Amino acid sequence: MNKIKVMSVFGTRPEAIKMAPLVRALQASESIESIVCLTGQHREMLDSVMDIFHLKSDYDLNIMEKRQTLSTITTKTLLGMEQVLEEAKPDLVLVHGDTSTTFAGALAAFYHQVKVGHVEAGLRTWDKYSPFPEEMNRTLVGDIADLHFSPTRANAENLRREAIMGEIFVTGNTAIDAMQYTVRRDYTFTTELLNHLDFVHRRVIAVTCHRRENYGKPMQDIMHAILEVVERHPDVEVVYPVHLSPVVRECAFPILGGHDRIHLIDPIDVEEMHNLIARCAFVMTDSGGLQEEAPALGKPVLVMRRETERPEAVAAGTAKLAGVEKDVIVSMANELLDSPEAYAKMAKAVNPYGDGHACARITQAIEWYFGRTAERPANFCTE
Repeated sequence: MNKIKVMSVFGTRPEAIKMAPLVRALQASESIESIVCLTGQHREMLDSVMDIFHLKSDYDLNIMEKRQTLSTITTKTLLGMEQVLEEAKPDLVLVHGDTSTTFAGALAAFYHQVKVGHVEAGLRTWDKYSPFPEEMNRTLVGDIADLHFSPTRANAENLRREAIMGEIFVTGNTAIDAMQYTVRRDYTFTTELLNHLDFVHRRVIAVTCHRRENYGKPMQDIMHAILEVVERHPDVEVVYPVHLSPVVRECAFPILGGHDRIHLIDPIDVEEMHNLIARCAFVMTDSGGLQEEAPALGKPVLVMRRETERPEAVAAGTAKLAGVEKDVIVSMANELLDSPEAYAKMAKAVNPYGDGHACARITQAIEWYFGRTAERPANFCTE
């Protein structure tokens, strides 16, 4: 019997982090021929993840350009995928999450009448402009996909509420699987500054902030909030790997640059980030993925956004929605720093996002869907 040809399409660092362990699992399956197609929506940050997981691409569209727009990302991916799909002839295209690569990759597969599997399906804020453009990307991919791999039961219920067609599986999140490859007690950072931070006697906050919907005043308020928290607590230091986006850097450096306890560094790879989180006190972020990853390491998360498509973290108590108002962010950060009880309550909450076996469940689901196994895989459950 011929192997199932599964093409994984991704192009950004967050996608790569979550798809890399899945590609490894697909490669290990005797029933599957794994194909990797990169769009290169992010370039350097994407390549570093591929290196960490010892992966090589079969196709690379290399679409990245300076100050690229959503339209150029989408059209270049669509056009680039034409030749790839005609040449590779996959049985299934896997896309992840909610990027422009995700949407364009799924749409290209649909145009070629190739089945689509959506990893991290069913996340919703119910506001099409927040996060932008991610909410509409994932919603549209939901209408295209034939297989939906939802991290949680609530995500799966979102899809059923929308009467989505196709098979829905609850798998847990592949981000948790990825951390099995990256976090080590004896890890030495390649960013030398991080090797000299006193994680034992100082309280280090890991910060990321880069989302488009926070551009402008919200991002400025976030930066001022971080500054106020640091100035109030003499034993607190911040490590902020600043996104390469000129918009983000032009906001962060004028407000936070030059402070001896705020370390603005270039973006770090997934291995560095996971090991930083493992050693920090807590995380302040507008990232989606860190809301899942940090709780797996027992670290509280303050989400600097107006809403989150990951309400399970808030419900479980591993994350709090801090919003984008300076005073609210400062108040929530101060509570974690000033109240051991508040900190312990968040740090000890159970992570609702996975048990490290999401990739195995997805692989088994694909084998079942294409008739290679008789038994549908059991859903992930936290209870």
